Amino acid sequence: MGEAARRWAELQGGRGIPAAILANAPTDPWRHAPADFTPPAVPADTPSRRATLDLLGAGGTVLDVGCGGGAAALGLAVATTAVTGVDRQADMLEVFAAGARARGLPVRTVLGSWPDCAGRARNADVVVSHHVLHNVVDLPPFLAALTAASRRGVVVEMLDQHPMAWLDPLWERFHDLHRPPPATAGDAVAVLRELGVDPDVTRWERPGPPRQDPVWVARRLCLAPERVPEIAAALEGLVRPRIAATLRWPA
Repeated sequence: MGEAARRWAELQGGRGIPAAILANAPTDPWRHAPADFTPPAVPADTPSRRATLDLLGAGGTVLDVGCGGGAAALGLAVATTAVTGVDRQADMLEVFAAGARARGLPVRTVLGSWPDCAGRARNADVVVSHHVLHNVVDLPPFLAALTAASRRGVVVEMLDQHPMAWLDPLWERFHDLHRPPPATAGDAVAVLRELGVDPDVTRWERPGPPRQDPVWVARRLCLAPERVPEIAAALEGLVRPRIAATLRWPA
């Protein structure tokens, strides 16, 4: 393992929730609600979408790793001939498949964790993975499998730093838990370069307001619903970063 990969693993490993806190969580802090991931009818015109459409050209197949409801892949419907979604939540795959059918796209879904399920997912012309890298500790096999699955290229979108890093002051306030520095997009790029890949990198500001729902934050912080008023007060003035990075590299 290279130095950049070790650094990524150390930073990511430090973002876990201690067992004592997790044991007292009223609900699973890691599980996402499918309703929050319904793809928009009109996709946002982002650098990630433009990079992927460029790779698709007149048309091609798309594999979406960590697809959620499908915002990444289904936003490419105008140039996509078929889509495959990979996710660890079966209910997310249901949303993904329904969205693909509504857009008239042939669809396959694969339940599992990447890269373990890469063989079942098969190859595609273009592979996309949006806001998934910060959920990965052992990054080199994940990235290598993305590259191996693509015939034309890969487009990854991620926030410039760990998406939950903005909650670090609240972990300290409510749990006296001091978080290590978060991994960044730059750290991911360094891992890619250790793998012999030099990606094109575009940094940009994500549109729209950040999500600061105190009920959602309470679940993330493993706190009971009765703490929501405290959380709402603590959120005032707390800024969530909205800088994203698009990483693109050829197959």
